[in-house]
Amino acid sequence: MSEGSDPNAITDALETAVDAFNEAGHGIPTYEETIDTDDDWTAQLTKGCSLLRAVNRIEDDGNYTATIELCFGAIERSIEAYALAEGGDELRDFHDHTYCYDRASELALLSRPTTDELEGLYTENRTDSYYGGRRPTKAQAEAMRLLAREIHDHVSNWIRDDGACVCYNRH
Repeated sequence: MSEGSDPNAITDALETAVDAFNEAGHGIPTYEETIDTDDDWTAQLTKGCSLLRAVNRIEDDGNYTATIELCFGAIERSIEAYALAEGGDELRDFHDHTYCYDRASELALLSRPTTDELEGLYTENRTDSYYGGRRPTKAQAEAMRLLAREIHDHVSNWIRDDGACVCYNRH
């Protein structure tokens, strides 16, 4: 296709998506109710909760790729919440997907060997399962769900403001 000849359905959908993020012409926005935007850290923590709720809904449907992606997102949002709440970080500090692992170690949330292994899990497996030719498995999805839940619970327990986590399945 030559430049400028993209299908109208795509360009219209793209324009609608851009407008939605700019909130142009959409009236009063309907926000995700469980995301707490009082502080940056509560927003990140409750986004982790939201991702884990989504995992709980899709886990039995064989959506292993989506489960793994959502779990990595939940892990990152949870660790970011801790760094924002307890470490003095700002949202703009999280410029890539691995920075949060370094901060988890620097803030003594997790040990350096554990954060190195988490970062390795991300860089070696998430990237390959997402961009590579591998097909994610049920065992991988289940393991990631458990890991994401444990990290989220650990972070929620370490953050000094008890009750910020809005997960429906808190232990």
